[in-house]
Amino acid sequence: MADDLKKGLEGVLVAESELSSIDGDEGRLIYRGYTIDDLARGASYEEVVYLLWHGHLPNEDELAAFTESINEERRVHDDVLATMERLADADEQPMAALRTAVSMFSAYEPEVDAEPDDLGASLRKGRRIAAKVPTALAAFERYRLGEEPVDPHPDLGLAANFLYMLTGDEPDDVAAETFDQALILHADHGLNASTFTSMVIGSTMADIYSAVTGGVCALSGPLHGGANQDVMEVLMEIDESDLDPRDWVEQATEEGRRIPGFGHRVYNVKDPRAKILQERSEELAETGDSKWYDITTTIEGYLTDEKGLVEKGIAPNVDFYSGSVYYQLGIPIDMYTPIFAMSRVGGWVGHVLEYQEDNRLIRPRAQYTGPEDQEFVPIEDR
Repeated sequence: MADDLKKGLEGVLVAESELSSIDGDEGRLIYRGYTIDDLARGASYEEVVYLLWHGHLPNEDELAAFTESINEERRVHDDVLATMERLADADEQPMAALRTAVSMFSAYEPEVDAEPDDLGASLRKGRRIAAKVPTALAAFERYRLGEEPVDPHPDLGLAANFLYMLTGDEPDDVAAETFDQALILHADHGLNASTFTSMVIGSTMADIYSAVTGGVCALSGPLHGGANQDVMEVLMEIDESDLDPRDWVEQATEEGRRIPGFGHRVYNVKDPRAKILQERSEELAETGDSKWYDITTTIEGYLTDEKGLVEKGIAPNVDFYSGSVYYQLGIPIDMYTPIFAMSRVGGWVGHVLEYQEDNRLIRPRAQYTGPEDQEFVPIEDR
């Protein structure tokens, strides 16, 4: 039995999926057969979500109808906004606020009486979640700043609209395109911890709100989400020091510190998503402050060329560049993981509904290692 134990389900196949595939040795990620490079450079986030949910890229009419259906669902109930304000006043963590918001959305669901196996209704509910999460997150941040929420802009896509609701100003083309790419890159990534959590919940035929809430909860853990926040905090620490980034990293590693943004459970080479975000970081540096791009590329060069980490299977992952990209877009550091969740709703919903099409309750077993044949003693004799 011990030989069959797979801690963390390492290498265990639990489902078949057509949504995404990862080749960790080649550094390749595909969504339904399309490379992440092609999608990030040629599609919008809405197109990618449509692809994940419907199995094909939309034509112009399908995309227009899909985008309109999302735009119509962006507003959240006043009760949700009031709760976001109370949580902001209580200094709640953004991921906890998001967890509460997604759970609250179901209270105002127009198809609340739909049967659990009505996958069409579940898909429409998933669309409402995807539409409302940016609104709730932006409102929470506005309340933290002592400002009123900004209503969704009817003419902006999901990515640009979030930046607009966050700041009150329409983003320029570079910012909007960069953030849209970032959402595409994070939309799905196989059976990671949060996606698997959503699938486990979905396998009980719980509603999609429960499944997405569970995904948010799993993503909130520092071993899953949050690495890009850690990266940005390290970059800021380096910037505030008097050390060259190489010297800082050398000193940090000698002290036993781990450099965030390097290494991945699946990739043995540079994460293909990191390559794309590195390009965007460079573009943002050309029109703004280049120091964050300079520091990250210096660290990468030092750890890969001089320390040879890639040869050891430890290479930059998506978080290594997403942190500085978000920072250059003016996004607060502790909002990075909620943004991850905002994007990953597309993958969570897609995987849950795909699994439910041929559902089987997920019920693994544990190897018992406790005592045997204990003698029961009545409480008065203990």
